[in-house]
Amino acid sequence: MTHRIIFTLVFLFSSQSLIVAQEDTLRLSLPEIVALAQSDAPDVLLAETRMKNRYWEFQSVLAGFRPAISLSGELPDLNRSIDIITLPDGTDIFLQRAQMRNRAGLSLRQSIVPTGGTIFASTGLQRLDIFRESADNITSYYSTPVSIGFTQPIFGFNQMKWSKKIEPLRYQEATRQFAEEMEGIAYQAAQYFFEVFISQLDLEAAIRDKANADTLLNISRGRFGAGRIAETELLQVELSAMNADAAVQEALLALQTGTERLRNYLGIKQAVNFKLTPPTDIPEFELDAKRALALAEENRSDMISFERQLQEAGLAVARAKANSGLQMDVYGVFSLSQTASKINDSYKNPLDNETFQVGFEIPIFDWGKARSRLETALSNRDLTQMNVEQDRVNFQQEILLKVKQFDLLKSKTALGLRAYDISLKREVMTRNRYYIGKYDILDLNIAVSEKENARRGYMNALRAYWLAYYDIRQTILYDFERNVSLVRPARKY
Repeated sequence: MTHRIIFTLVFLFSSQSLIVAQEDTLRLSLPEIVALAQSDAPDVLLAETRMKNRYWEFQSVLAGFRPAISLSGELPDLNRSIDIITLPDGTDIFLQRAQMRNRAGLSLRQSIVPTGGTIFASTGLQRLDIFRESADNITSYYSTPVSIGFTQPIFGFNQMKWSKKIEPLRYQEATRQFAEEMEGIAYQAAQYFFEVFISQLDLEAAIRDKANADTLLNISRGRFGAGRIAETELLQVELSAMNADAAVQEALLALQTGTERLRNYLGIKQAVNFKLTPPTDIPEFELDAKRALALAEENRSDMISFERQLQEAGLAVARAKANSGLQMDVYGVFSLSQTASKINDSYKNPLDNETFQVGFEIPIFDWGKARSRLETALSNRDLTQMNVEQDRVNFQQEILLKVKQFDLLKSKTALGLRAYDISLKREVMTRNRYYIGKYDILDLNIAVSEKENARRGYMNALRAYWLAYYDIRQTILYDFERNVSLVRPARKY
């Protein structure tokens, strides 16, 4: 359906030489307006851009859990200068030196999420050229065929562990927020639809009332000339005709304003008119409160947000605890290396090298700074838990209330339609009786006013129902007509 609408728009706007006035009018239903808004509206582009940013942020986090391979080096590193050189006897002198280093290395690093440590491995080769004026140049090689090691914090804060818990929640929350934004676009499109649709009906009613008022004015003038009605009644009919003229102008202005708003919201740059199909077909489905609540808890981003907030509060407490006590880091490296004047010889009979280091820091006295940070984190965690519990209650009450309101609006729409039908028949009967002199102008005005009130009441009820329909979709993220979730699978960019 969406593709057909887009094709129609392209056809209309690209064939300017063949287009006529009638072709500037788009005949669309409410579902087609919503589909068009969710495909091409400027708000959709903004929502997709935000979702794209969140996707790549999550991919960046995932990349931190995977092995990282890097190639590094200096090709070349030339140094020709006068430097201070320390002699074997401990004295320093200035000497001129000229040398060039070339280095290349390949390294692999992998973070260990459960412990927060890192393991690494590398291999590399260096070449040193010493340039001498009074003798031959000296060339030597230093190879490290293999070097493996690790770094491991002890009692420290494990950022990787908490990131693996929280970041997937952030991304899952973002995907559900994107679905909520798309349904919010549908809701806004429905609002603009009814603004134009009701304005069109108001204009049609105003034109019809204007024609009836003119007919009535001609009849009343004849009756007044024959002495059958008083002048006050004729003046009242003339005032009604003038009010009908003003109503036509007001309805036309409202329609033009609503049309521009809908056109801008849909992202249509050309000037068009809309002929909107009345959305009188009410979807037939039962909305059970318990099922609606269960679906909302399954689909809405709020539930993920609650869990994320609790995890972030736990992260703050864990960081405060880790930073308030003993800090210790263990570092170890084992490597094989060799040096020689030829590159092949530098890989023969490599020598082993071991490095092991334990560093620690113990806070002795910080005037209660660490304890203050910990107590603040604990207090914030308790506050977060209370807020989340209250938000859960409010969330459930919101769902249950909207379900009840939706059922009432559905009944109100049916009642409004019945009232409008009755008032329409009564207005026709009263007008016909007035034409033959059975009723006076007061009875006719009352019937017309009641018909107009009933029409507006029905349109407002219909508008309230459909807005509640799209609001329920946005609130629960579920299509009850097709029985499918509105949370779309995560998209790859």
